[in-house]
Amino acid sequence: MVRAMLRITKLTDYGIVMMAHFAKHDLDTLVSAREVADATRISPPTVSKLLKMLTKRELLHSVRGANGGYRLGRPPANIDVSEIIEALEGPLAMTECADSRVSSCDGEDCCPLRDHWRQINLAVKTALKTITLADLAAPVSAFKFAPSPVLEEQADA
Repeated sequence: MVRAMLRITKLTDYGIVMMAHFAKHDLDTLVSAREVADATRISPPTVSKLLKMLTKRELLHSVRGANGGYRLGRPPANIDVSEIIEALEGPLAMTECADSRVSSCDGEDCCPLRDHWRQINLAVKTALKTITLADLAAPVSAFKFAPSPVLEEQADA
């Protein structure tokens, strides 16, 4: 049985892995693209592409030169997961109508679920904003986000 899933792209997954790698370093420590590729086992061309995207959104800062590299743009506790996802994928939207800026749905004006989808979208965004890069860099036992009992029951099923 094939199930539909909500998921981020592989590129965004890699970007989050890379950002978690940066979070393990001091803010002053420069990390080379090669070091990121080696540590994360992500191909150098993909690392380069992601570094550019993350730098453009100022989540990372780059320093040129022989001793150059990249570092976080601000402390890991001040970067949330939604920022990283939006830097790599654009605005978070569960459905087209959940993104108030763009929609090409013919039934949007009369859809009884449009406002519900917007509430669901807001709940997902809010949840992602509560998880910081510092959380992702910490051991799992220190992770503060606790899933609801309903989600735990569904996972066990």
